[in-house]
Amino acid sequence: MKKVLLTSVLLLVMSLTFSSCRETKKTDSVEEAIEDAGDDMQDAYDDATDATEDALENTGEAMDNTLDATEEGINASADAVNDKVEEIETAQ
Repeated sequence: MKKVLLTSVLLLVMSLTFSSCRETKKTDSVEEAIEDAGDDMQDAYDDATDATEDALENTGEAMDNTLDATEEGINASADAVNDKVEEIETAQ
């Protein structure tokens, strides 16, 4: 999550750097520049939020899959032990 946020901030800074280096028209106002910067920051925040939500969802799915696999392993082990116990009892 930290990397996603830092990457988003880096992209925002780079976009501001490149847009500030180009030639601008005199009709551009300070208000428009501030509004554009605010929009860029909101977009970066939204992207970071979406990436975080996706990462959390993927983590939850991975945990569910691990839990299911563990449960299946435990059940298979219990069945094997029960089968062996029955086999030993039958052999006596």
